[in-house]
Amino acid sequence: MDISAISLPPLSSDADTLAVGLLDGEGAPPDTPAAVGELLASGEARSSFKALALTHADGRRWLLVGLGARAELTPERLRVAAAAAGARARELSARALCWAVPADGSPALAAALVEGTVLGDYRFELHKSGRGADDGAPKHLERLLVAGGADIAQSVADAALLSAAANRARDLQNRPGNDLTPTALGEYALALGAREPSISVEVDGRAGLIARGMGAFAAVAQGSEQEPALITMRYDGAGAADDAPVLGLVGKAVTFDSGGISLKPGAKMAEMKFDMSGGAAVIEAVAAITALRLPVRVVAVVGATENLPSGRSIKPGDIVTAANGTTIEVNNTDAEGRLVLADCLWHAIAQGAQQVVDLATLTGAVIVALGSTYAGLLSNDDALSERLLAAGERSGEILWRLPLHPEYAKLVKGTYADLDNAPEGRKAGTIVGATFLSNFVGDVPWAHLDIAGSAWDLGREYVGKGASGYGVRLLVELARSHSA
Repeated sequence: MDISAISLPPLSSDADTLAVGLLDGEGAPPDTPAAVGELLASGEARSSFKALALTHADGRRWLLVGLGARAELTPERLRVAAAAAGARARELSARALCWAVPADGSPALAAALVEGTVLGDYRFELHKSGRGADDGAPKHLERLLVAGGADIAQSVADAALLSAAANRARDLQNRPGNDLTPTALGEYALALGAREPSISVEVDGRAGLIARGMGAFAAVAQGSEQEPALITMRYDGAGAADDAPVLGLVGKAVTFDSGGISLKPGAKMAEMKFDMSGGAAVIEAVAAITALRLPVRVVAVVGATENLPSGRSIKPGDIVTAANGTTIEVNNTDAEGRLVLADCLWHAIAQGAQQVVDLATLTGAVIVALGSTYAGLLSNDDALSERLLAAGERSGEILWRLPLHPEYAKLVKGTYADLDNAPEGRKAGTIVGATFLSNFVGDVPWAHLDIAGSAWDLGREYVGKGASGYGVRLLVELARSHSA
């Protein structure tokens, strides 16, 4: 989709469809034709949130979109409204849509229009054969124009870049396990590094894990014939402040999770191709940070593997040794993500990360606690937590902080080893997972984001079924906060 900002009124554009936001009690916006006012007067067009109405005037379609009260118009609500308008525009076979930035015309609202439209326009069709009925209507908008003041141009361009990065992460998430293997994900990261000289990328396989002493990660990988991939990416932005911390981003990328010997139920197991969502978000966040040329320093680590049952698989009751020397009783092989992350967190810090954020589809418990509205945030550092919460509000990828209390450490204490990866009982599952991980970061400021409820089937108008790309925009906002 071609995306641009214009400083002229929408009617001055060559778009075939013009979107007009309606705010409670404010009537038709200026510079709109009489037909818009008539539709309002008839009651067919309404200002209630997401209400849609259509009229034709001056040789164009006019799509009227309810935005509700001015005081309640946030970027997130505008993302939702933009996605609803974009869907209607596609139904009308629109090719070019022009939005007038409503309300105060702020750059944040202009960016939200872009994000809602581009994310809502996403389709995953890589494996579609093209056979079947086709009504000839365009499946995607070709152009989006955002009309507002001269100060919106950079925000529109940045939002277009971020939305494209999130959609690329969704492409990675949606690919099936027989297509996106750990090796394929490693090759994807290497190709990114080859295209972008500012990013360096290294990929280690099974032998590399063993050489680095990553016994926890290697144990998960040993059940699959597929080679695992430890992906290490580094970006050193020009102009980064000397006192700014090296930001570590760590992503879990289990490209298919059967549960291993502790086999999952068959129902919905196909969704376990999404267990690499944290890794996809980290890779594309690094790509976006680089494209934006943010003056920050980033080291990113993605642990990619399959978790499968075989004669070589790790067994319940086995004991493994992580890279930092901690021994772990593996009492449930379906609690594999924390084993992968344990070694990856340690590796990120060894590579120079001074502040670490990990993203993982770690626990079903976070879905019980928070649904799909919030991702879970657990951290050993209040300042980092506040940065992340603020970044979540700006990006619309919101977080809810859960506690880490010293008493929880008792729950992960091992009987025959230092730690237990899956304590008996069903207490505080999300917190227990984070408490386990806290043993591998030392005193480094760290935050764990459990995105199991947010990574797919998010249910928002701009990211409904399938992969959501959750975390890309959040991580970029976090990096941006360090570059100010």
